[in-house]
Amino acid sequence: MNNKTNHTTGRKSSDRKAGRSGSSTDSNTGSRVILRAEGLRKYYGSNETQVRALDGVNLSIRQGDFVAVVGTSGSGKSTLLNMLGGLDTPTEGSIKIGGTELSRLNSDQATIFRRKQIGFVFQNYNLIPVLTVWENIVFPITLDGQKPDEDFILKVTELLGLTDKLDSLPGTLSGGQQQRVAIARAIASKPSIILADEPTGNLDSKTSSDVIGLLKMTSREFSQTIVMITHNPEIAQMADCMIRIEDGKIAES
Repeated sequence: MNNKTNHTTGRKSSDRKAGRSGSSTDSNTGSRVILRAEGLRKYYGSNETQVRALDGVNLSIRQGDFVAVVGTSGSGKSTLLNMLGGLDTPTEGSIKIGGTELSRLNSDQATIFRRKQIGFVFQNYNLIPVLTVWENIVFPITLDGQKPDEDFILKVTELLGLTDKLDSLPGTLSGGQQQRVAIARAIASKPSIILADEPTGNLDSKTSSDVIGLLKMTSREFSQTIVMITHNPEIAQMADCMIRIEDGKIAES
């Protein structure tokens, strides 16, 4: 069955009800739609053994939204994040980020686009142990041959409480501090969107709340769009809005 409902996110909401958006700007808030997925499907196998990881997802996310995607194991939420991040290709459907259709990019173009326009925050931090905090933060930017905006990055690190840790190595930091570095690295290149995959999975409950609070603060301070995957309903409630995935589809509220 084809799921035609288009979900558009917005602040101060949870478990969003169905809505339709026909333009790149929301008529109620005037904010720009930064990410749009239409008819998104990802199938594995065929016939009786076919698995429909995503089965007709339509989704619009606006500039500055902090969105939590929740669902049980196997619901399709991680597959959705991989599709939105250009880490995997859909069987059908389209994804646009900032007006760029991901399916039209070749492999090299997709790699460059991800590096410039998509920030990733992973559960395991993915910091380079031999680089300092500052070097980890600016590494993706310098890898792209660009000059880091040092004033902007210093503002980000101050907000995240990392000012006195910039010369430290990751191994000397706590888990929560390492995740703050990962967040700063994701924000530093001023991407169109940040995708966070279970960013609190390795943290205790208090540190988890602190990290999500910082994510929310950076979203508001820098009008940064964030899509976060989590299995924790308490963490999800801290986001501006929440989307539930069930059996590869966005669940109705």
